[in-house]
Amino acid sequence: MSTPTYLAYDYPMLSIFWSMLVFFLWIMWFVLLFRIIVDIFRDDAMNGWSKAGWLAFVILLPFLGVFVYVIARGKNMGRREVAEHQAQQRAFDSYVRETAKGAGAPSSADELAKLSEIRARGDITDEEFARAKDLVLSGHGSGTRPGAASTSGH
Repeated sequence: MSTPTYLAYDYPMLSIFWSMLVFFLWIMWFVLLFRIIVDIFRDDAMNGWSKAGWLAFVILLPFLGVFVYVIARGKNMGRREVAEHQAQQRAFDSYVRETAKGAGAPSSADELAKLSEIRARGDITDEEFARAKDLVLSGHGSGTRPGAASTSGH
């Protein structure tokens, strides 16, 4: 008793197509199922009992549970996802702004050190150094912060 050997030509092209279609539909089904489970936990409007009920419905009767969830709560599911992405984008933008603000503006001491270095190399004269130093100390230099008060009459 030998087992039959199947060759490539025993599995026609249309069967390959249908097998791939079934495989991709199966993967899409799991993606949809997991997105719904994530949405159940993400929704702050639902209390714990309703979350548990939907979760039990989706897990115990998956096909019916997923279809009923999509029909009943599908529109708001997309809105919640968009709101989540917008909140993440706002948090990221805020982080970038705070990080850039802290590293972007050099202090007066940094600018004076750079000016001193430029003068030591001979790139500017003592008179230019004195004018630039007055600008930095008065708050009109490039390292000024918005709203900084001017201390000189320039």
